[in-house]
Amino acid sequence: MVEHRVIDVNGIRLHVAEAGEGPLVVLLHGFPESWHSWQHQFAPLAAAGFRVVAPDQRGYGRSDHPQDVNAYSILHLVGDVVGLIHALGEQQAYVVGHDWGAPVAWHTALLRPDVVLGVAGLSVPPPFRGTEPPLAAMDRMFDGRFYWNYFNRPGVADAEFAKDPRTTLRKFFCMASGDAPEAARGKQPLIEPGRGWLETMPDPEVLPEWLTEADLDVLTDSFSQGFTGALNWYRNLDRNWELTAAWHQAVVSVPALYVYGDRDLVPAFPGTPELIAALPDLMPDLRREPLRLEGCGHWTQQERPAEVNAALVDFLTGLRG
Repeated sequence: MVEHRVIDVNGIRLHVAEAGEGPLVVLLHGFPESWHSWQHQFAPLAAAGFRVVAPDQRGYGRSDHPQDVNAYSILHLVGDVVGLIHALGEQQAYVVGHDWGAPVAWHTALLRPDVVLGVAGLSVPPPFRGTEPPLAAMDRMFDGRFYWNYFNRPGVADAEFAKDPRTTLRKFFCMASGDAPEAARGKQPLIEPGRGWLETMPDPEVLPEWLTEADLDVLTDSFSQGFTGALNWYRNLDRNWELTAAWHQAVVSVPALYVYGDRDLVPAFPGTPELIAALPDLMPDLRREPLRLEGCGHWTQQERPAEVNAALVDFLTGLRG
């Protein structure tokens, strides 16, 4: 049984879902998701002897949504994870993240290796800080059309997505999945000039098998307060680059696992394929070659729960000994 409660952490209140007993595993969701994105991982990880906790991260779901955009920096997000681990009565934990949750997990391991026993990232590979701010780099590369830059415009994407949250979420999840039309695969997520992002996204008549109307119900409800808190994470991308200057060229040293889908948009971002290929040489304690899931899109643990669960259980039990 998954139980729910709210915990005071790092000056805010975080809603968490939890199950199981044993060493703590913290599961961090991405955009635009919630704790529910880990629904298929609770039972297998709990059965393997772990205490599993998945929060709605700040700005999402039933957790607090600070109004100040500056309250969503990577240091705040890492602080939430460390604070949550301690609030749960533990000094250390395994941390797993997907999409935006992956950079939070990687940075928690990078900044606080004393707290992280092992780290796994899904979709987004480990952080290797570039030579220029990411929003500026993408603005230059794609003439301001990359979706990060669109999200960075105050109030614009917020209003577009909030008009019909259910349709927004349905389009997002189907567009970025392994079930998306073949013509849409491998394309960079660019915004057409003078148009919103959703305008050019197909609205599927039938949901993929792994996504149900009940899933959409939960997701839609979690965005009842709008999308601004979630979008504020993107509005801190350049600020995060500035705040992490002290860790330039630093690497994640704790035991690590990376999993991605071969139809995921993120691993096709500029420079990312080369980074993934080099990870075994760049990561001092990557426990296996990056796990590439055939036919899988962006929603890794939802599209391919069996493979992801097997990889996580093998990784975590191997570290636990």
